Amino acid sequence: MSVPLPPSRAREAVLAEVVPTPQETVPLEACLGRVTAAETRSPLALQPFDNSAMDGYALRSTDTAELGPLRLVGESRAGHPAVSGPGAGEAVWISTGAMLPAGADAVLPVEDAREEEGAVLPARAVAPGENVRRAGEDVGPGEKLVPAGTRIGPAEIAVLAAAGFAELECARRPTVAVFSSGDELVPPGEPLGPGQIHDSNRAALGAQILEAGAAPDGGGRLPDEPAAAREALAAALDRDFLLIAGGVSVGRHDHVKAALGELDVEERFWRVAMRPGGPTWFGVLPRGAGERPTLVFGLPGNPVSAMVTFHLFAGPALRAAVGLAPLPPAMRATLVEGYAKKPGKAHYLRARLELTAEGWRAHLTRERQGSHVLTSMLGADALAVIPAEAEEVPAGGTVEVELLR
Repeated sequence: MSVPLPPSRAREAVLAEVVPTPQETVPLEACLGRVTAAETRSPLALQPFDNSAMDGYALRSTDTAELGPLRLVGESRAGHPAVSGPGAGEAVWISTGAMLPAGADAVLPVEDAREEEGAVLPARAVAPGENVRRAGEDVGPGEKLVPAGTRIGPAEIAVLAAAGFAELECARRPTVAVFSSGDELVPPGEPLGPGQIHDSNRAALGAQILEAGAAPDGGGRLPDEPAAAREALAAALDRDFLLIAGGVSVGRHDHVKAALGELDVEERFWRVAMRPGGPTWFGVLPRGAGERPTLVFGLPGNPVSAMVTFHLFAGPALRAAVGLAPLPPAMRATLVEGYAKKPGKAHYLRARLELTAEGWRAHLTRERQGSHVLTSMLGADALAVIPAEAEEVPAGGTVEVELLR
C-alpha cells in the first residue's frame, strides 16, 4: 500500500501535470465567467470626444463673467452633434453625453440659467472645463483594458463593449466528466428504496466545476460492477478531466482504481495524509506528441470529502488550465473554538470567517466535522488547516485558512 502524501506535495504533483487549454474566440455576450487568453488594449479613447457631464448650455466660459444674455444658436444632443459651435456671446443647448461643440470650453447647468426670448441668462459664472468630460479621460488609445488571465465579470464586459469589442480571445473551458460510484445512489427527485441515498456528489462537483471556470460534460453513476464501470469510464476519457466520487478505496466493491489501470491511466498518487479526504487518487492518461493528457481524480465518496478534495486538488488544476491563479492567497485567522486530534494527518475544518478589529476569526460551522456531515459546508467561507504534526490548537490559537471562494 502506498505511503500517503502530504497535501502540499499531492497538490504539487497535480499542478505539474496541467497543460493549459488552447484559446478560442467567444462573442462578448457569452464571455461572463470566461478567462482572457490575451491582454486587450483599447483601440480608441474613452470617452472618444469631449462631451458634457450635464444638461445645459455649451459656451465660452469668459462670456459668463458679467452674467449677460447669450444668444441660443443651436443644439448638441447625444448622437447628433451641433453643426457649429458658439461664437462670442452665444450658447448651444447640450444634453448629457453629447459632443462639446467647437469653440465651447464649459457647460452651464440648466438649473443655473433661464431662457428668455431665444437667449440664455446665466445665474452664475462658470470656469473653463466645468462640466466637461475630456476625450481619453478614462482610457487613452492603446492603453491596457483587461490583462490576460482575467476572469470576465460584468464590469469587464462593460469596458470591452465601450471600447468596441464584439468578441474576445478566451481560454477554452476544460471539459470534465463527473461520475459518482455506487449502486445505492439515486438522482435527486426520485424516490428512495431500502438502503438508497440521493446522489449529492455529482450536483456539488458540477457546481464546483462551474465555479472553477470549466464545463461539466457527461458522466453519470458508476455501478458496482467492474466491467460496466470500466466501459463507462472508457467512454469518457476523451475529456480534459475525469472526476469520480467514490469507488477508489479498498472496499470489496471499489472497482474504480482497477478499471483505470486497465484503461492505461497512470497512477501518480493514492492516499493523502489528510482528513477528510484521505483515500484520494490521482492519475494521468498520456496522449501522443502535441496532445493534451486526460487528468483523472478519484475522490472519496463521502460528500464533504469529495468537496474538500475537489477544492484542494481538482479545482486548482482546472483554474491553472484556463490561466487563473490556481491557489488562493495565504491567510491566517484566530480559531475561536479549540480543536484536538491525533498527529499524522492534516485536518481541514469547515469555518466561517469574521473580520474583527484584531483580525480574522474562524468559527467552526459545526462542532461535528465528520466527512458525512454535509451541512458543515453550509456557510463555510474557508477551510481551517490543522497541521499534520499538531495534536491540539487551543481556542484563540492561530491557524492557516484556505478560502473556499
